[in-house]
Amino acid sequence: MTRLRFRTVVFDLDGTLADTAPDLTDALNHALGVLGRPAVPANDVRAMVGHGARALLRKGLAATGGGDETMVEEGFPIFLDWYEAHIADRSRPFPGVEAALDALAADGVALAVCTNKLEELARRFVSAIGWEDRFAAIVGGDTLPVRKPDPAPLLAAIEAAGGGPAAFVGDSITDTDTARAAGVPCVALSFGFSDRPPEALCADRLIDHWDELIPALATL
Repeated sequence: MTRLRFRTVVFDLDGTLADTAPDLTDALNHALGVLGRPAVPANDVRAMVGHGARALLRKGLAATGGGDETMVEEGFPIFLDWYEAHIADRSRPFPGVEAALDALAADGVALAVCTNKLEELARRFVSAIGWEDRFAAIVGGDTLPVRKPDPAPLLAAIEAAGGGPAAFVGDSITDTDTARAAGVPCVALSFGFSDRPPEALCADRLIDHWDELIPALATL
């Protein structure tokens, strides 16, 4: 394997490392049901993910008739309780993820996660899927006072993992905007939870499968 120039590679979680949409959909629809709302189709939920649980619930309410922040706060613990209990029931790593992570680690690259998922939920998911020892740092949406697309969480993840030079891998405009604000090169996936066409993400490189990650990073 060609040695990369990056000391650290940071990854988004939902829609990047793993397809978490099935469990997020179940949790959202459970909360909506308790609030007297109809379910949201799974494909619609994929485009709603990326800004944290409250934002997901807010979008779910908007898609089923609207709702104010009182409803969001009422539904939030219902969503969390369900999701914590079922966080990895149906979620799975994307094909090729673990081989790519193994190859990067074998090359001496430190790995980290920067997600808008609550840090405790991110750590719980990583543990549930058997990835406890893979990441040098995990920064969640509540780790700092700000979250992506503010660059601070990404920069904190890079520092906690050992420093740069670093690259970021994500699947949404939130991720590419974060990388740009942090001055970090970004690889985007064409198959994640984006709310727009992959080309509109304006990433430095766009890949269609995890097998393409390391060759893409080698060109940056």
